[in-house]
Amino acid sequence: STPKFDGEGRLVDYVNNILVPINAQKGNDLPVSKFVDDADGEVPLGSAAFEKRGIAVDVPVWNVENCIQCNFCSYVCPHAVIRPFALSEEEAAKAPAGMKMKDMTGVPGMKFAMTISVLDCTGCGSCANVCPGFKGNNALTMQSLDSQRNEQASFNYGLTVSDKPEVAAKFKPDTVKGSQFKQPLLEFSGACAGCGETPYIKVITQLFGDRMVIANATGCSSIYGGSAPTCPYSKNKKGHGPAWSNSLFEDNAEFGYGINLAYKYRRNELKDIVAQLALVLKDNADCKEACDNWINNMNDAEGSKRTAAELVKVITVQKGVSADADALIEEILKRKDCLIKKSGWIFGGDGWAYDIGYGGLDHVIASGEDVNILVLDTEVYSNTGGQASKSTPTGSVAKFAAGGKLTKKKDLGKIAMTYEYVYVAECSMGADKAQFVKAISEAEAYHGPSLIICYAPCINHGINMSKSQNEEKLAVESGYWQLYRYNPSLIEKGQNPFSLDSKKPTGDYQAFLMGENRYAQLAKAKPEVAKELFAKNEKEARIRYEEYSEMAKHE
Repeated sequence: STPKFDGEGRLVDYVNNILVPINAQKGNDLPVSKFVDDADGEVPLGSAAFEKRGIAVDVPVWNVENCIQCNFCSYVCPHAVIRPFALSEEEAAKAPAGMKMKDMTGVPGMKFAMTISVLDCTGCGSCANVCPGFKGNNALTMQSLDSQRNEQASFNYGLTVSDKPEVAAKFKPDTVKGSQFKQPLLEFSGACAGCGETPYIKVITQLFGDRMVIANATGCSSIYGGSAPTCPYSKNKKGHGPAWSNSLFEDNAEFGYGINLAYKYRRNELKDIVAQLALVLKDNADCKEACDNWINNMNDAEGSKRTAAELVKVITVQKGVSADADALIEEILKRKDCLIKKSGWIFGGDGWAYDIGYGGLDHVIASGEDVNILVLDTEVYSNTGGQASKSTPTGSVAKFAAGGKLTKKKDLGKIAMTYEYVYVAECSMGADKAQFVKAISEAEAYHGPSLIICYAPCINHGINMSKSQNEEKLAVESGYWQLYRYNPSLIEKGQNPFSLDSKKPTGDYQAFLMGENRYAQLAKAKPEVAKELFAKNEKEARIRYEEYSEMAKHE
């Protein structure tokens, strides 16, 4: 028999009426009437949390004594299944029997718990592989799922504890450690075990997810982001979460650009209405101040949150003062979804950004509009079967490049920097976790277009995906991938906008290439061709680093 979940609300109804039967392969039995409530294609957030697939062979086990509370494990988890929680003494006393915890570092009176949703885990081991442990003694080990099923209760309890302002004050949300005390709003997706893409998106949702609007190009990120019938994007305790929609390969940048323009137009309309209300109620000091404060802060993320709450509170009690004021207040409340500044994002892979959607992407960044673009760079068309893209480097084997790609990788970031008003960053989470958080924080705060290109190891590379974070580290250490940030806001301060964040390469470049089957198979099949192309690949990377180094020296 199929399970039935208790509870009220649209999400539970959707899960019981649509998700459960389809996952039980009984979708053909569903009558049309079951879909009427969702006829516009909209589906509720958070349904992936109901699946609890239990597919892992082994899951992480937390050793309390060896934990240094760095939160690296949570930061890199592709499926958001391992999470830290801060518990008050009262919450700790009510915790399930056997829930592991320890005194929290830096926040007296709090307990720290690292919890694992073992039934949502895919068993990739990324968390255990990045754990530094206490004096090198790992705080995470992989053990059988069946031996750890009781740990699910601890994770479920962690979801119920309150947010802790004192923890956020001590560990800032825009740091590696602090970000992980914020709820991830991409969770339990169907991405591959050890996926190199989802950790980037997950962290972005932790920082900005409560006000995000996402346009997603077709590709891996649209498949794990919105495969029917489940949705891995979710809401926080206040009911806020990302609005997500998928578009085509060829027009996703334009799609996201259009969403941004629509919000911009609607918010400017709202600004005019708020200004009119301030005039109508100019003798009411509280109301005028609330209106003016929102107008002055409407394009600031935190400022708009704070002043929007105050504006709604003040104008709600003004109803009945006059017919003109009532009409304006009604219009403002009708448009209150526009009071808080949206964080507009455009997601996609390299097949979209470098190839099929490049013309649109270029048009959007050239517009100067305030949109953020995330490119999940696997250097190949991952979802569509492993075809070569313009991001595929010299010598890499892919479909349409079976004998090794003969031409070099397109430098998308450098092209974007020529505009001089586009924020650009290249990141590799496994190499520098803090650099990624810094880059997305700067990009989101920049009032203009941003382009963040992230190195994402993929199963198509022919590597051990439990070591994807280490592969990101090796890519940077060998000089295969560079880390940098180009921040145009520094130009007006008379500073160099370009910062090269990766050090001079020290790793073995050729050993890095041979550690991935996309390169190693060419060396095996055509050793002389491989030798020539791999040498060319290394030279291209060295020249790229040297050029970036010169850019970083400019005053």
